[in-house]
Amino acid sequence: MKKQRMTAVVLSTAISAGAFFANAAYADKDIDAILKVSQTKTAAGQASQKRIDKLQEETSSLLQKFKRVNKEIEGLRVYNARLEKQLENQLNLIKDLDESIANVTVIERQIQPLILRMMDGLEQFVALDVPLYPEERKKRMKLLRENQDRADISVAEKFRQILEAYNIEAEYGRTIHNYTDSFEVGGQEREVNIFALGRIAVIYQTKDGKYAGAWDQKQRAWVALDAGEYRSAILKGIKIAKKQASIDVMSLPILAPEAAQ
Repeated sequence: MKKQRMTAVVLSTAISAGAFFANAAYADKDIDAILKVSQTKTAAGQASQKRIDKLQEETSSLLQKFKRVNKEIEGLRVYNARLEKQLENQLNLIKDLDESIANVTVIERQIQPLILRMMDGLEQFVALDVPLYPEERKKRMKLLRENQDRADISVAEKFRQILEAYNIEAEYGRTIHNYTDSFEVGGQEREVNIFALGRIAVIYQTKDGKYAGAWDQKQRAWVALDAGEYRSAILKGIKIAKKQASIDVMSLPILAPEAAQ
């Protein structure tokens, strides 16, 4: 009886041990499965984190691009506003120019007769003036007259030319002159030095100093002078005009002005 109980105990122990080892085997399989699941989740988490990091980088890059584009848009708005203002000013300028062009047409019609009257007056003045640079003045007046008929010269340029001629004529009366000319003296053509003190006195002297004369505006002719009496004064005047001598007192034949009639 006792032997049977021992056998039963041993058998029970063996069965329990087998069950234990069987349960241990099953437990190992469950642990492996759990570890695999954990590893899978870890790998999935790492992959998800990488995707999250990548999305964050892309989001940050897009945000920077958005800020940059937004800044460029703001700059373009300011630039467009300035362009619109400039365009408005240009349109106003074009309007003013159109009005000016319309006015210029009227002014041209009015100024052209004025230029012609100024030309006529200047030609008459030159013809009645003392004989200063006669050939030069004749050429200038001829050129001015020819330019009045040219279509390639604007009215403004024609007016400028006539004003310049008036200024030149005015300057003749304020300066000392010296130049050479040739005309009949003593019965033959001679080369002479002309000395002029503005329009007050216009005097000639032949190159050899033998003859001298002064312009008489009343007679509108050259009047002979005593070459010996005025020789040194005329020579001094010529040197002063050539800037070869300093300004000094000279004894010159100057006709007294007459009262206007």
